[in-house]
Amino acid sequence: MSKRSTNSVRPATPPPTRQANPSAASNSRTHSLAKQAYLDIRDKILKGELSVGVVISRRKLATELNISVPPVTEALQRLEREGLLESKPRVGTRVRIPTRQDVEDRSLVREALETQAARLFAARATPAEKKELRQMGRRVDQLYACCETTPADRNFLFSANTYHMGLHLRIAECARCPALHDAIEKEQVLVFNWLYDVAVQRRALASDHHARLTDALASGTPAQADTAMRHHIQFGLKEVLARLDGLGDAKTGWRLKRRRQ
Repeated sequence: MSKRSTNSVRPATPPPTRQANPSAASNSRTHSLAKQAYLDIRDKILKGELSVGVVISRRKLATELNISVPPVTEALQRLEREGLLESKPRVGTRVRIPTRQDVEDRSLVREALETQAARLFAARATPAEKKELRQMGRRVDQLYACCETTPADRNFLFSANTYHMGLHLRIAECARCPALHDAIEKEQVLVFNWLYDVAVQRRALASDHHARLTDALASGTPAQADTAMRHHIQFGLKEVLARLDGLGDAKTGWRLKRRRQ
């Protein structure tokens, strides 16, 4: 019997380590920072920290957010595409002040989407989901009541508006139509409604404003839910439009708040 060869098979050579693409990694990080900057800047607008008509400084925002200018620029471009900001050559970028057409158009889109969500909620939501919605409606009313009786607190009002937006998205979620839920988010109808309220500083609501809506959706027919949501969305629209009369056009073509004497 021959001896086993000492020249045994060598282990396979491990494949070369794949080098990370520095450029791709850098782009990914910039995109991630831009997304976070987008959310942070949008929150500042919705809180009123960046009020309608105010000029945006990229460098100042970059310093505040502790990031470089490029991600901030990307975030501002996205906000401009979505209609929250506007730019003029040699003037700069500002928080967009809504026109009457903006408010009317967005209200129509919101009404079309949310009344359909209300109809489907009434038909498809489970008893547990309807109970949950009623509780959320009363909670929203409590939060807004606190906003009216306590000194102005941007962070508290922001949390109240965030919860309110969650209520309406929950209706769409329980409607069990993902495309409808996505459309409400994509069109940002709730974000713009929030912005318009901030722009005209609309606060006062009936103490049971949202409780009445959620009761109608939880106990009514689809047709009754449709009617309740339609009335809910149209409530205060005339007030918002009337207060827009306090906004004027500057000689530069930019809409600015008229200062009260």
